[in-house]
Amino acid sequence: MTPVCPFVKVARPDDASSKRSSDNHCKYAAEHENEAKSESFDSATIEPKCPLGYDSRSFKIGPLSCVLCQALLFESSKCVPCSHIFCKVCISRFKDCPLCGADIEKIEFDEELQKVVDKFIDGHARIKRSNVSNDSEEADKPVIYEDVSLERGAFLVKQAMRAFRAQNVESAKSRLSLCAVDIREQLKESGNKPELCSQLGAVLGMLGDCCRALGDAKSAVTYFEESVEFLSQLPNEDMEIIHTLSVSLNKIGDLKYYDGDLQASRNYYFRSLDVRRDAMKNLSDSASLSLDVAVSLAKVADVDRGLGDEEGAIAGFREAINMLDSLKIDSSQVALVQRHQSVLEFLNSQIVGKQVDETK
Repeated sequence: MTPVCPFVKVARPDDASSKRSSDNHCKYAAEHENEAKSESFDSATIEPKCPLGYDSRSFKIGPLSCVLCQALLFESSKCVPCSHIFCKVCISRFKDCPLCGADIEKIEFDEELQKVVDKFIDGHARIKRSNVSNDSEEADKPVIYEDVSLERGAFLVKQAMRAFRAQNVESAKSRLSLCAVDIREQLKESGNKPELCSQLGAVLGMLGDCCRALGDAKSAVTYFEESVEFLSQLPNEDMEIIHTLSVSLNKIGDLKYYDGDLQASRNYYFRSLDVRRDAMKNLSDSASLSLDVAVSLAKVADVDRGLGDEEGAIAGFREAINMLDSLKIDSSQVALVQRHQSVLEFLNSQIVGKQVDETK
């Protein structure tokens, strides 16, 4: 059975622009659905169901969820005296219980409940059972609960995204780390299949986002670099791979920039620009990719200005402006139209602002 992408329809934590890739995600989901249907001709395949109601497709809140971040409990903590339970990070922001309003006298770690949550995560989506039927013909058919270990990845990533949005970053990092372990195990068994490398590259990038949010720039760079390493092994033909690879390169560039290493920052920004320019050779009509190229040009130009190469900076800004001036976007694509306008305004401000300075 072909592994299921664990982050279908899930955006990078701090990368809102990845919403534009939903068409590709739908493609993956449709392909998996067709494969599942074809397998059902040979054996009766019953989709596994979580007995507690957690599902990798609907992602409903279950009995082991924190009502504040809506993700699985992490460092389960009980309010005293009301005994309501939340994630430690989530409840630490309150003086009164969000559920009942009682004054919180103290917060106690609920070790036993956390063990239940951890045990549940460890066994999620790995259940296999045999079918029992009174019909002799049906009983002879092997009924298999699919081993969907990578569906557990989809479940974990969704939980991580919920936690990240609620600023429970340690929880998100923990779930993503488990997902990365799952995919690495698959890589050991099946080799560096492109889909698995792509999955691991994206999850590592999300772990980098978590580390960056926690202020651990060194670990963030390590995760982003590992993400780049895996994604660089793949053919740059899929928009999702191209996008994730270029974003990881840009984020390393950002961290180097804030650390004051402008030359290293420029190198990473330029590598991201190269990835996007190469993709343009096959996808020249992609408005979103053209916008990405313009952003990369702006990043490189900004560093050039910081390095004292004003002529190179102006050339880069102008190249990006010319590209966007000639770009045609369907007015129905509201998000792209707004992004186009925002990027173009920034680029023009870099040119106009410099011209004003020179006339003084």
